[in-house]
Amino acid sequence: MLFYKKIITYLRISRPVNALITFLVISVACIISIYGDYSVLKIILAGLSGALTASAGNVINDYFDINIDKINRQGRVLPKGELTLKEALNFYIFLTGIALLFSVFISLLALLEVFFAAALLFLYSYKIKKIPLLGNFVVAFLTGFAFIYGGIAVNNVEAAMIPALFAFLINFIREIVKDMEDIEGDKQQGINSYPAVHGFKKAKTLIVFITIVLIILTVFPFIQELYKIEYFLVVMIFVNPLLVYIIKSLFDDDSNKNLNKLSNLLKLNMVIGLTAIFLGK
Repeated sequence: MLFYKKIITYLRISRPVNALITFLVISVACIISIYGDYSVLKIILAGLSGALTASAGNVINDYFDINIDKINRQGRVLPKGELTLKEALNFYIFLTGIALLFSVFISLLALLEVFFAAALLFLYSYKIKKIPLLGNFVVAFLTGFAFIYGGIAVNNVEAAMIPALFAFLINFIREIVKDMEDIEGDKQQGINSYPAVHGFKKAKTLIVFITIVLIILTVFPFIQELYKIEYFLVVMIFVNPLLVYIIKSLFDDDSNKNLNKLSNLLKLNMVIGLTAIFLGK
């Protein structure tokens, strides 16, 4: 029973839901980028290596954030003492090593991308996240980069560019919302997030601007006949209305409870967006 609980603890710190989303993102990126010959095994390995890299990033982020999480997220694994810092660090090394190993069987370029992503995630957790907007940019960039990785796995990076841009923008919004949610803990730990430095009003204005850009850009792939009507219908019926709702709710209620809900809705909206791209291919 103790062994079982330990396994569950390791799963919790690795954020299996986020890992699953990363796996799906890369898998969908592979599918929408397929042109000519491809390997199913490489698609699976790309999804697994990307998911493991994301999980490793979550672990190392919690490792460096333990003092902040004692304020903002006291129920997480490390603040509760369910894992030691040494155990968390060893788990991070293990996950990163397996991710690199899997990528070797895809291509040299895939190996280099996983190494780059892992290094960037480490630097983000260690230093970059403390720089206003740059940390948000890095996380959003890595989400979009997952699409590029999928394109690499099937030797067709060009087809992954549009979904990579969409993923970047929606995750940029989500990162700013999360910073608003974490503002008190960040201030106490001296982390200069954009909302902490410039306030909620400017943070909301920035979110509105990025959201408008995203909504406008979602129309172009259909106009340019890159995706079919199925894509357009899902985007116009679900994705964009949900973005509008999120903006309205953000201005109506900026409590931590609502900010957390909006963060989760943005994550859900990305999944819906992936479905739109998949159906419209």
